[in-house]
Amino acid sequence: MPQFTVNPQRFDPYKKFKFRIKWDGMYIPGVCKVSELKRTTKIISFREGGDPNTVHFSPGLTTYEPIVLMRGRTHDNEFEQWVNKVWNFGSGLGAEISLKDFRKDIAIELFNEAGQLAMRFHAFRCWPSEYSPLSPLNSDDNSTLYESIILQHEGWERDYDVEEPAEGSFTEPS
Repeated sequence: MPQFTVNPQRFDPYKKFKFRIKWDGMYIPGVCKVSELKRTTKIISFREGGDPNTVHFSPGLTTYEPIVLMRGRTHDNEFEQWVNKVWNFGSGLGAEISLKDFRKDIAIELFNEAGQLAMRFHAFRCWPSEYSPLSPLNSDDNSTLYESIILQHEGWERDYDVEEPAEGSFTEPS
């Protein structure tokens, strides 16, 4: 069975460097790293009294690992504005958290090498539990400065309405 149904000639899996993050209906600029999506279902073991040394297993509670977003530090303040809805230091008693809208659904979109949307995942009821406005500073290092947020969420799922795009073949001009 081919790994790609629309493009059976395709052999290579998708690359991990073409992606975008979207929330509130807009793409968030500059995101360069996203942690893996991971869920774990606990195992419940049980044994009936009359069983001869046999343990049975069944699924228990499912948990989802936080999602880490990292991007180069710019003047765009989308990360900061969202984090301030969870806790805004100095905003006054009772106004430190915005209970109305501190949770957001986000979309993680993956693209093929030609820039066609190939896959989308939705993470639900996300909120930033950790924010780092600056990566470590070092006067001997000339690399990019980053900011990052860690998002807690209540689960994710793949959007099966996004289907495998038909990929055209490149032909040399004559």
